[in-house]
Amino acid sequence: MAGGSVSECKEYLFKVLVIGELGVGKTSIIKRYVHQLFSQHYRATIGVDFALKVINWDSKTLVRLQLWDIAGQERFGNMTRVYYKEAVGAFVVFDVTRSSTFEAVSKWKHDLDSKVKLANGSPIPAVLLANKCDQKRDCSSNASLMDSFCKETGFLGWFETSAKENINVEEAARFLVEHILLNDQGLPYEESIKLHEEPMVATSKSGCC
Repeated sequence: MAGGSVSECKEYLFKVLVIGELGVGKTSIIKRYVHQLFSQHYRATIGVDFALKVINWDSKTLVRLQLWDIAGQERFGNMTRVYYKEAVGAFVVFDVTRSSTFEAVSKWKHDLDSKVKLANGSPIPAVLLANKCDQKRDCSSNASLMDSFCKETGFLGWFETSAKENINVEEAARFLVEHILLNDQGLPYEESIKLHEEPMVATSKSGCC
């Protein structure tokens, strides 16, 4: 192109983990976020599954989010260290209709912090998701108590979510990506992505509890 005036943007590839106990809705959250789909009939994830979300963050930034859907029982195996490798962010999910899944959150967070860190040695940013907030809850998600819990355990924050009703899924993801971008110091990216090569656009639907 004459004059070399091609518009360019930075392209980032971020690996984000989605972890938590069996049946808390990890796969449903990913399907809702990436494909805007929901089903009552997902089979339990075995091992790990992947999904890719491409986001036009702003006019000069493209984010490719590689979401790793880690099976609920995997914390008890040795493979999580392999699965967690090179991750730069995580969602830890629990089910508000089953208090036992909230009780397991600290163990998941400890496992995460012990197996993966940022280049500077600090824990990767993690957001807590209180999922299935559209249903009758078995455990309270009192805001002040949840804020205190997140502060004590090292979460950036928490969101009540519903994959079924599309509540706060997009908002939680944006919150995490914002922090990943803030933390990013010298992670590999490509600087020659032409903006006219139309990437897939992430759609946004707002929702709140």
